[in-house]
Amino acid sequence: MRTESVNGRRVKYSTMLLLLVGSGLALLAATQPWFTITLTDTAEHSTTISVAGSVAAPALTALSLAGLALTAALAIAGPVFRIVLALLGLLLGVSVLISAISAVSDAVGASSSAITTATGVAGDSSIRRLVHSSAIELWPWVALVAGILVILASAAVVVFSRLWPGPSRKYQTRFAGEDGRPADELFADGEPTDDAEARAAAEEPAADAPDADAPDSATPTTLDRDTAIDSWDDLTRGDDPTR
Repeated sequence: MRTESVNGRRVKYSTMLLLLVGSGLALLAATQPWFTITLTDTAEHSTTISVAGSVAAPALTALSLAGLALTAALAIAGPVFRIVLALLGLLLGVSVLISAISAVSDAVGASSSAITTATGVAGDSSIRRLVHSSAIELWPWVALVAGILVILASAAVVVFSRLWPGPSRKYQTRFAGEDGRPADELFADGEPTDDAEARAAAEEPAADAPDADAPDSATPTTLDRDTAIDSWDDLTRGDDPTR
């Protein structure tokens, strides 16, 4: 049983690390230059324009941040929600791939907003007449790899999530367990839940509680306190209280 638990943790952390790396690479790629656009000699502006990934693939930043949030959610999700989150991860990975492939397949079209900002020329046909050549940098391919990693990690969650250890008890709901069972059935092996322990402690009578029906008489604690006060008064007057 312990070996299965250790293997489950390894699978869980490996999968989450893969998803984290994929999302992080996608976010990094979005901040780097994707294309270098060279304009024609007739253009009266900068002849070379560097286009960042956030411009060429505007959705990439949001997709990568969603992947990072998905990784954090998987860490505390129960078995059912793991599958739901894994399906969302597959959708995110496919979206990253579509964004990167669309940009690479039409570098000029993906760079049109940057060209318009640099030259003031708008319109697809006008922009294409201004472009002499375009060069694709390394980072679009990094984004493609990131999308593939996100897809693989999400697929691994679907396949291997049953091996994952359950979430910490503090993340379990009060009325139902992670598998949908009532809270009273979460610990069928006899281990009480935190709520059961609290109820049991509240129902136990206080052993040291005073009896309300007992006569109001001086208790040993009260007598000891009075004796100590009298002894202190004797010492103040100079008398020996031990006589």
